[in-house]
Amino acid sequence: MSKQSNTQTEPVQDIMARVEKPSRYLGTEINRVYKDPRSVRLHMALAFPDLYEIGTSHFGLQILYHQLNQRNDIFVERVFAPARDLDQQLRQSHKPLCTLESRTPLGKLHIIGFSLLYELNYTNVLNMLALARIPLRAAQRDQTHPLVIAGGPCVSNPEPMAPFFDAMVFGDGEEVLAQMADVWMAWQAEGADRQTLLHRWARLEGVYIPSFFDARYGEDGLQRLQARHSDHQRVKRAVVCDLDKAPFPDKPIVPFGRPIHDRLRLEISRGCSRGCRFCQAGMIYRPVRERSPQRLLAITDASLRATGYEDLSLLSLSTGDYTCLAALMENLMQRCQRQRVAVSLPSMRADKLTPGLMTQIRSVRKTGFTIAPEAGTQRLRNVINKNIQQEDVVAAVQEAFALGWSVVKLYFMIGLPTETRADLDGIIELVTALKRIKGPARRQGRINVSLTTFIPKAHTPFQWAAQLDAQQAKERLGYLKDRLRMPGVQVKWQQPEMSLLEGWMARGDRRMADVIEAAWQKGALFDGWSDAFNMDLWYEALEACGPDIARSIHKERHLDAPLPWEHMESRVNDAFLRDQWHAARQATTIDDCRQGTCHGCGVCDFDELAPRLFDQCPTVTVSDGKPDAADDGITLALVYTKKGPARLFSHLEVAHIFARALRRAGTDLVYSRGFHPMPRISFDDPLPLGMESEGERMWIKVRSGQDSNRILERLGSQLPEGMRIVAGRIIAGGKRDSAPVVEKYTVELMQNDILRHRLEQFFQAPQWPYLRRTHKGKEHRVDLKACIRSMDWREPLHLTMEIGPAGGVTIRPTDVLMSVFQLNAAAAGRLRTVKATARATPSMGPSAEARN
Repeated sequence: MSKQSNTQTEPVQDIMARVEKPSRYLGTEINRVYKDPRSVRLHMALAFPDLYEIGTSHFGLQILYHQLNQRNDIFVERVFAPARDLDQQLRQSHKPLCTLESRTPLGKLHIIGFSLLYELNYTNVLNMLALARIPLRAAQRDQTHPLVIAGGPCVSNPEPMAPFFDAMVFGDGEEVLAQMADVWMAWQAEGADRQTLLHRWARLEGVYIPSFFDARYGEDGLQRLQARHSDHQRVKRAVVCDLDKAPFPDKPIVPFGRPIHDRLRLEISRGCSRGCRFCQAGMIYRPVRERSPQRLLAITDASLRATGYEDLSLLSLSTGDYTCLAALMENLMQRCQRQRVAVSLPSMRADKLTPGLMTQIRSVRKTGFTIAPEAGTQRLRNVINKNIQQEDVVAAVQEAFALGWSVVKLYFMIGLPTETRADLDGIIELVTALKRIKGPARRQGRINVSLTTFIPKAHTPFQWAAQLDAQQAKERLGYLKDRLRMPGVQVKWQQPEMSLLEGWMARGDRRMADVIEAAWQKGALFDGWSDAFNMDLWYEALEACGPDIARSIHKERHLDAPLPWEHMESRVNDAFLRDQWHAARQATTIDDCRQGTCHGCGVCDFDELAPRLFDQCPTVTVSDGKPDAADDGITLALVYTKKGPARLFSHLEVAHIFARALRRAGTDLVYSRGFHPMPRISFDDPLPLGMESEGERMWIKVRSGQDSNRILERLGSQLPEGMRIVAGRIIAGGKRDSAPVVEKYTVELMQNDILRHRLEQFFQAPQWPYLRRTHKGKEHRVDLKACIRSMDWREPLHLTMEIGPAGGVTIRPTDVLMSVFQLNAAAAGRLRTVKATARATPSMGPSAEARN
């Protein structure tokens, strides 16, 4: 039963230089965990079916990654959906999809756990399994294959993806996933069969075994599930009762590139009791459970030291409702002010945006300002139970513009139940009113409007509601777009077909699995990305599998009709959802149960499971305030290597890596002035992606009074593999020296008589004209004979050359390789090219303190 992890050394390293953003796939980030796969009992991967930039921002994945890796008997790795270019390279080279940390093929793992956060990622799940050479459907897998499981909010209605998974987790994953790991290890030690493990997993709260249910379809065409086993007929959502005691990483992984959420994210609470009737998260994450301010401040201190982030975001479904928000913000601002760490909040309710809170947010840097009115009229806001008034929105925008914000984002939905033309006109009237508010320096502020189509979701009062079809949505979007064409207003919207497809997945039954697989086979991939989305593929798949499958999904459902997710118990009882559906029709609202009376949703037992709030707010700790703006500091000149995997960092990524490494090293940096202060760091002319260097130059400004030896020592320990400090010193007067005139390079070539012949041709030619095109399309004609100061072929593989500028044009080794040896850009880029150490100048080179 034991499975050996057959680790491949570098299954994709040889193609990294051929793909966009290769740093996505390195797996060597700061704070990542690596273990010898042979030293653990359970080797598994957390898989995210979208690009690295999306998945690495998901805090749920980070929580589970660090929680399980704290155990010596478990090694958890990560894998993300490869972009299309790497997908193509893997298929062409016949290499399987592998984990990031150890490069283990997914098929050699014990368990693969997918995060299902978004319905339009479903085809990516199938593609990742196919790239891993794992059968798509659970029924096709046997003892030799990994167990494939899933979790996330989409498991609220697991049926469209149920046939592809051995097990699915409904609810909070922290406790149940650890329990599943323990059960797996006991099962593995016994050597029992796969069905035995599934039966044991089925006993755990929150675990759904799809193969233990059979789908039946009545004359009405609706799915009814029949349980095969009496002890696994319904699945109750797993809940972490005390969030303050739940694990949360204080050393989260710091991505190399620019993820969608490039900041430290703190989950301050989980759950919401506002009762918005369209909001699935507000229902399935009940009750409200807060983390204590003291715990959050401790996490903040540890995490900022461990990551070097310059932005901090508070994360929850309703951040403004956090009990001690004002005191927490004051403490955070005191901690973050000197370090120039900006604190931001997600979309806030307009009635919670007080002037004091907004003033705190802007004290370091004005981050984004977003409000979600959702509907344009008070009547429709009452229907959806969005208990904010128009005057709250107006007041919040007025205060934002007065405090210096120039852009406000507004979110609205179209197609909400009972919506009329008057409600659409209400959006236009509200935006028009907000547009009249003067922004900074009496200028008009800008309004960004985001429009999405309402999608009914499982376990909400609107689970029975109708959804607009694509044509209806286009008509309403067109009506709004035409009337919102005004200066200073920008309108964005989601494609109606994308919303329609999401609705099919959100309320579909098990027959949708055939449609998903058929669409994937036709090429559907990354459906959540507008530039990749192709609805025609889905229409073709639907036609092939049976048009009736989706025909009634977007229509209103009868309250007594069977629902595909009936066997999944969200803990919110059906009577409450029905009452709220009727209340919506009457535009009757209910208040937040934290401030009012219990509405009987059925979630709380008021023993173990109940709202957990913290009303003991911490005393604000006063720091030494802002840094002295008058201190211009001192300049450090450094030389660093960029070799091995570091060659795959872009220049922007290198700048990011150093900025955060300096923060982690505790360096007191000098910042620019103005709206968005940035650390004073500069570099020589950046290397092309894929080129190595034994010595690149950079300059940093640090505040006076710091030990430069200590800075260099600490900085060196914070750099990723392939980057190290080789020299450094203080520059008197802070003046940068000029760059070397001639650079020396070494290129590894395969021995080839043709290459030797072309090199001889170059030596014999009196001139060598070359047309160099920049990435902006400009053309420069140069004589390479004037640029190349020396060139020598050392047997058997090394070509050395010294290159200088000519006519103000910088020539790279790839230019020489393409022109002299007639290689194409791809072939030239694949050759290992190393730039020699930067030449020392009187103000550059190792100082005595650096040598010591």
